[in-house]
Parts: sequence; structure tokens; C-alpha cells
Amino acid sequence: MGRNVVGALRGRLAPSSVADLERRVEELEAEVQECRAVNLRVAELVDVVTELLVPLAQGDEEKVQALLERYHGSL
Repeated sequence: MGRNVVGALRGRLAPSSVADLERRVEELEAEVQECRAVNLRVAELVDVVTELLVPLAQGDEEKVQALLERYHGSL
């Protein structure tokens, strides 16, 4: 939350209300970061699946195994 907004709220709200709002904003920021990490992981998994589709469709077992080994190595 912008510091100027917090400053304006301090004059209008009880100190405990401002502290509650600051705590909630911190919680929400942490949740946003967690969502970003999950979204990144999903995007990585989509990339792996996409890379696997062509070799699987072509029956290229060697390339599939190489891609899976590379994926497992990145974990």
C-alpha cells in the first residue's frame, strides 16, 4: 500500500485498524507471490507437455526419454 495512503488513513482510523490493514496487505502480497510461483510452475509444466507431444505423436521414444530425463533433472 502506498505510504501516502497509509498516512491519510492514520489520521482517520484507529491505530489498531491501520495496523490490521498493514498486516492484511502484507498477507495479500505474500499470497500474490505464492500465486506467481504456482503460475510459473504451471507454465513450466505446460512447456514440458508441449515438448513431449510431438515426439510422442511421432513415436520417438528416445527423444521422449531424453526430455523426461531433462525435466527430472530440473526438479
